[in-house]
Amino acid sequence: MSETPNLHNSDLRNSDANQQWGGRFAAGPSVVMQEINASIGFDRKMWRQDIRGSLAHAAMLTKLGILTLQDETDIKTGLAAIAADIDAGRFAFDETLEDIHMNIEARLTERIGDAGRRLHTGRSRNDQVATDFRLWVRDAIDGLDAQIADVMRAMAERAATFADAVMPGFTHLQTAQPVTFGHHLLAYVEMLARDRGRLADCRKRLNECPLGSAALAGTSFPLDREMTARELGFDRPTANSLDAVSDRDFALEFLSAAAISAMHLSRLAEEIVIWCSAPYRFIRLSDAFTTGSSIMPQKRNPDAAELVRAKTGRINGALVGLLTVMKGLPLAYAKDMQEDKEPAFDAADAWALSLAAIAGMVRDMTPDTTRMREFAGSGFATATDLADWLVRVLKQPFRSAHHTTGRLVAMAEARGVDLSDLTLAEMQSVEPGITEEIFGVLTVEASVASRRSYGGTAPTNVAAQAARWLKALG
Repeated sequence: MSETPNLHNSDLRNSDANQQWGGRFAAGPSVVMQEINASIGFDRKMWRQDIRGSLAHAAMLTKLGILTLQDETDIKTGLAAIAADIDAGRFAFDETLEDIHMNIEARLTERIGDAGRRLHTGRSRNDQVATDFRLWVRDAIDGLDAQIADVMRAMAERAATFADAVMPGFTHLQTAQPVTFGHHLLAYVEMLARDRGRLADCRKRLNECPLGSAALAGTSFPLDREMTARELGFDRPTANSLDAVSDRDFALEFLSAAAISAMHLSRLAEEIVIWCSAPYRFIRLSDAFTTGSSIMPQKRNPDAAELVRAKTGRINGALVGLLTVMKGLPLAYAKDMQEDKEPAFDAADAWALSLAAIAGMVRDMTPDTTRMREFAGSGFATATDLADWLVRVLKQPFRSAHHTTGRLVAMAEARGVDLSDLTLAEMQSVEPGITEEIFGVLTVEASVASRRSYGGTAPTNVAAQAARWLKALG
């Protein structure tokens, strides 16, 4: 997608030379050159954005008197017909025209003649593609933001339902303290909220319009760039033509947000895989989100979760790939930048599919609350509650209470029982001040109920946070 000359007097389909460059080149490209140079195989995805940009550019040129009202009418009619053809699958894309911009312009010129040739006045493919790509990323952001909100809503709904369902909380994948299933899901709601924030920040920064920057230096035509920016929903035109055509920060930022969000989804996917496994059996997924085995009839494999986990690699690769493309490019445009779109398109598709799969699994999963509660009490999960009681009631320094609790855990471990199964006499042999009251804090229900600090796992907290999120998400 390099600079395109003003095509007032050149035929895009000049068969005597290179079809795009008219008289500048005496011979057409080699087959290899055509293959490596063409981007129509993937950038056709931006056809809607390209037509929107052309309509805005035509309206501005008409206002300035560069195009006539009849020219604008013909352009509108021609572009509407092309849009209908593409939408219906009737448009024959031509690889010799390289990209979506030239394919649409060539077809428009065939339909309406000179008005189509005049449309390119005051712009280059460099600012055209930069504008189209920004529009595409902006549209993708809006769609993905809505999907993330839907996943958050699904999680908040399940969190409200299971606000008091006790499960083990882990550190190092070892039982740490009891939490609730609702609290666990709300942790992912917080992560996804940050993902939405990153997308909103990206959208705000990308919302400047490159159209009118031309190839790299601006144009001698007295364009109204403020008008085209407004027409396309941008906040303002870009302030530097060199930067405008060579900037891909918006795509990099989009891919960065995608990679972080995919990592969050992958963490939940990994937990779903673990929770479904036979040793845990915390949840069950229906046939809608699992597959069987070709040889083992008992298997129910959480393939949707596994594929969400795997797609993180594709999205991370897209970010690293584009960073690598951009890292050595001098100003302004270089053909290397044609490699910016495929990773963005692929990452957006993978991200959208992952979000849809996660939303589906969250709504589909059936938690086994009895099994989770059983695990929540294992591994001396209420040891911290015992230490806290020693601090609160016996006024021990926390480090002393920690040491006392450790001795009691060792005693229980030696006997092969849980802390709550020790007798009062056994506990008093380590700390004489312990009373019968201690058994009231050693249940998992008492443990989670006591975690009432802001952001804690107490069911009342979880119910309130779930309600807050559901209200915010609408």
